[in-house]
Amino acid sequence: MIHGQYEQDLELIMEQALRYMNGIVLDGDGMDAWVIDVDDTCISNVFYYKSKRYGCDPYDPPAFRAWALKGWCTAIPSVLDLFNKLIDQGFKIILLTGRDEEIFHQVTIENLHNQGFIGYERLIMRNASYKGQSAVKYKSSIRKQLEDEGYRIWGNLGDQWSDLQGSSSGNRTFKLPNPMYFVP
Repeated sequence: MIHGQYEQDLELIMEQALRYMNGIVLDGDGMDAWVIDVDDTCISNVFYYKSKRYGCDPYDPPAFRAWALKGWCTAIPSVLDLFNKLIDQGFKIILLTGRDEEIFHQVTIENLHNQGFIGYERLIMRNASYKGQSAVKYKSSIRKQLEDEGYRIWGNLGDQWSDLQGSSSGNRTFKLPNPMYFVP
């Protein structure tokens, strides 16, 4: 995470995503979309995980909650670059996160804004009706709802396989590296 390999791997995926994006012809009706995860996709928790030996220590929900409530996550620069290029091309960006809406709604909006993630169509967070569901089931359900609204999901970007698996995953998925943790 800290000696360059992560950035190299990330750049490779972002180059593939940009090439793919450049080959898409938009329909022009405002329904061409990309779904993008938030934690360790748009914004990084690496400074938190550094204190947890980059995922070697057991997951500590209260400590992570305290960290996330500070709103100190930094943008992942290459993802922010892709985000801005997608918006410039006319795609609607749907940010889809497993963060609890009741707890993290405002701090997540502010953190994203402060890091340059401005202009997205929607930020969708896990609400009470999805508590207890696996990440795959929750995110699949939301993506299906988006498709039912008429969105065409051209791309789906996340750091966990659970961001990308399941139904309605889009035309193409892009898995970012994350050796720090796994969300089933």
